[in-house]
Amino acid sequence: MNKKYLIKNARIVNEGRISEGDVLIHGQRIEKTGSSISDPNAEIIDANGNWLIPGVIDDQVHFREPGLTHKANIATESRAAVAGGVTSFMEMPNTVPQAVTQELLEEKYQIGKRTSLANFSFYMGATNTNIDEVLRTDPKNVCGVKIFMGSSTGDMLVDNETTLENIFSKCPMRIALHCEDENTIRANTAKAIEEYGEDIPFSQHPLIRSREACYLSSSKAVSLAKKHGTRIHVLHISTAEEPSLFEIGGDLRKKQITSEVCVHHLTFCDEDYETLGSLIKCNPAIKTAADREALWNALSEGRFDVIATDHAPHTFEEKSNKYLKAPSGLPLVQHSLNLMLEAVENRKITMEEMVFRMCHAPADLFHVQDRGFIREGYFADLVLVDPNLNFTVTKNNLLYKCGWSPLEGHTFNQSITHTFVSGHLAWSNGKINEGVNGMRLSFEP
Repeated sequence: MNKKYLIKNARIVNEGRISEGDVLIHGQRIEKTGSSISDPNAEIIDANGNWLIPGVIDDQVHFREPGLTHKANIATESRAAVAGGVTSFMEMPNTVPQAVTQELLEEKYQIGKRTSLANFSFYMGATNTNIDEVLRTDPKNVCGVKIFMGSSTGDMLVDNETTLENIFSKCPMRIALHCEDENTIRANTAKAIEEYGEDIPFSQHPLIRSREACYLSSSKAVSLAKKHGTRIHVLHISTAEEPSLFEIGGDLRKKQITSEVCVHHLTFCDEDYETLGSLIKCNPAIKTAADREALWNALSEGRFDVIATDHAPHTFEEKSNKYLKAPSGLPLVQHSLNLMLEAVENRKITMEEMVFRMCHAPADLFHVQDRGFIREGYFADLVLVDPNLNFTVTKNNLLYKCGWSPLEGHTFNQSITHTFVSGHLAWSNGKINEGVNGMRLSFEP
């Protein structure tokens, strides 16, 4: 693929600054950036002053393939991602079967190669019994190892103390962690059943999967990492107390203990259970408005390194069950960039900082090779955003296989008009362009 595109007159947001200029794409990569580029062989896209940013790298998604494809699959969700400006994703191992052997993990990579429109990587899953398989993982072509220190969708809880000590002391790769204390959750669930029976209101979810459960597990993970010098990445922080566990700033290529905040914890609060109920039931739970504000404050301080989604679709029928049977998780990857652009508009975060946390930081933290920045020689993962083109989220414009979103009816003032994935114009003016799949992500030592 040697096609050339020349993006003209863009407001380029990259590496902490905003500048007006052009970007020349040749094949898969960025050939040139500058203030006034010309090339007679290139197809010109006039940005007309719109934002040009690096493609978003989402370090936590659940695309449900293999085995749970009635909810979603890599083909459908990667297309939703690209429509939302997400050009690369890192997907979790709690599928069916679980990706807990090298062979099963490689099967997922083969599915990605065949069907993903976005660039892809898949985590190796840890269990109480597979440490030998975990240690066989190649850090050059796998993003990391995932440990569920609290159970969520699936059955991958790692609660054996010896196993945890073993993995933390021996694993050289970055370990991504779901942190909720299982014993606390089970005790809180029993209390709720005793009080409400089968009719537990969804507003009880942040009390059942409580702040205490989160902090107890997150603090344990940080303590283990400090003890063993482990590289860990604590996912989806949701409480006001947890940010204090993490240091402000630092060189993400070298930082040992890092953290992530997700767009739904920055968007919703417990008041929204009244109208959205099971649709925003997720693990860890969306908590209070005060927690949400504390997360924003921690983000502005630099205690969170990455903004991601934890995109986790279920069918509407599954989500329509009563509390105990309604699964946790919600689809977000098509609108995560829109949510954060709205936050920029509302002065919750600057454009430069948003790009850093969603594009640059994941690339640096995971040592992603040649992506996450608008640099000559890097892969052309690029997103054009029109800040003045509004749209309303409806079922008709959702690309998720599950067909619903908690954001239905919400109007955004900004639209993603073009998404390039490794030089392929995969999304343009509301249409998916097939024909060239995404690439497997590579990682530097």
